[in-house]
Parts: sequence; C-alpha cells; structure tokens
Amino acid sequence: MTTTLHKGYAPSPFGQLHYVECGTGEPVLMLHQTPRSWTEYLDVLPLVGAERRAIAMDTLGFGASAKPEGPHAIEQFADAADALIEALGLERFHLVGHHTGGVIAVELAARHQDRVASLLLSATPFIDEEKRRTAGERKQIDHVVPQPDGSHLAELWNRRRDFYRHGEEAALNRFMVDALTVLDRVEEGHEAVRRYTMDQRLPYVTAPTLAVCAPGDHYSLPGLDKFAAALGCETRVLSGGHVPVPEQLPEEFAKVVLEWTTRG
Repeated sequence: MTTTLHKGYAPSPFGQLHYVECGTGEPVLMLHQTPRSWTEYLDVLPLVGAERRAIAMDTLGFGASAKPEGPHAIEQFADAADALIEALGLERFHLVGHHTGGVIAVELAARHQDRVASLLLSATPFIDEEKRRTAGERKQIDHVVPQPDGSHLAELWNRRRDFYRHGEEAALNRFMVDALTVLDRVEEGHEAVRRYTMDQRLPYVTAPTLAVCAPGDHYSLPGLDKFAAALGCETRVLSGGHVPVPEQLPEEFAKVVLEWTTRG
C-alpha cells in the first residue's frame, strides 16, 4: 500500500511551521529529537498513515519551520506546536515524541489533558532537579567549530557515527542535513531540555502513557523506570536500535504507535 506524503505550512505567532502528513482518521502528531526534522519519521509516517492521520512537524527553530531569535525553550516549542494543532483543527489527538520531542510532548499533554488521547514517549530524558543542577557539567553533543577545510563536517559525522549501524548511512546523511541547517544553534535544543521543569509538569499529564526505548540508547534507557514511577505508565524496551530508533526500526516503531493509539 502506498501512502502519499503531503507537505504544508501552518501559521504561528513565530512564523510559518512546516509539517508533513499522510492518511486519514484519528490524528497522531509526531515530534522529533534535536537537531532533527520531520525526516526522522520518514519511514514511520506512511506506516502509521495507513491507519491514522499521521502528522510530523518540524519543531520551531528546526528543519523548514520558522527560526525565531532568542533562546529556545520547551515551553516555546510547545507554543508553536499548539499553533499547528489549532491550525490543523485537531480537537483530540495522539502524541508521539522521540528524545527532545518526548519532552515537548510532555508539556503538550500537561496543557491539553483530555484532548490528548494517548501519549507515547520514545527515549525521552527524565528531567528533574538533579539533571537541571548538573546541566552545565554535561558535554556538548553536536557542537562543532566550522573550519576552512571542512573538517568540522567529519567531526560532526563521527560524533553520531556510533549511533548508526553500517548500512544506515542514508539516515546519518539526513541527520547531517538537519544539523547543518541549524549549525549555529545546534546545541540549543539539548540545553532547553536540561532547563525544563518536567517533574513539575508531570502531575498534570492525564493521558494513557507508554514509555519506550531502544536497548542501545543508554542515554535515555534509565528514564523508563523514572517515568513508570512518576506516571504509573507502562514501559517497553524495543527489539534493537540506538538513538535513531524510528529510522532503524520503522516497522516496529510504527506497530507500537498503532497498538498504543488503538488503546488510547
């Protein structure tokens, strides 16, 4: 079955927001990690779109969405997502967020409560007071200093190389395109995550929640138990993969999304 991807722009107070969608039925809004774009869900979209209205947006400041000045913040990312939700007329919807996208999804679920039919947090970092306190001690993830000989491109590639298996270079190329698009502010999404008062917002999340993670993603895997304790939610470790698991295991990822949204 072939599902056509449709691209569009929606207005927001920050400028235009880019999104891609396919399919019909209950809306499933998918939010990507930093510093990616909707292409993180390139292979997941048509699979989910076979049964749902699958929507993947470019987070404010990333991809082809507007890039406002000033520091990024999870709350501002959510403000922009709110604008997209209203522009697309999504009265009730499911949320899927991967890494940074999961943190944005938490904020949206806390705001919208009964409008969120279900919440799927994929490899989402759990942000508490300790994480915020030690944020300044953490190494930068994707920051590289541009060099005249272009060696910074290889440095950026090699920083993410171990997350991808051999044969997955096409996905790593998509990461490079996204990161280079925002190279001057490539760390700000990560920094916004570390400042977010997630622990204070989780009590407002009422949607049925599933927290999942790839077994190789040791950055986020500890968050499963923390989300289970905080939300009383179900958890699941996927069959394989690393940080870019939606690209590595799109069939399994889409299956989990469809199963969970059926229950929500």
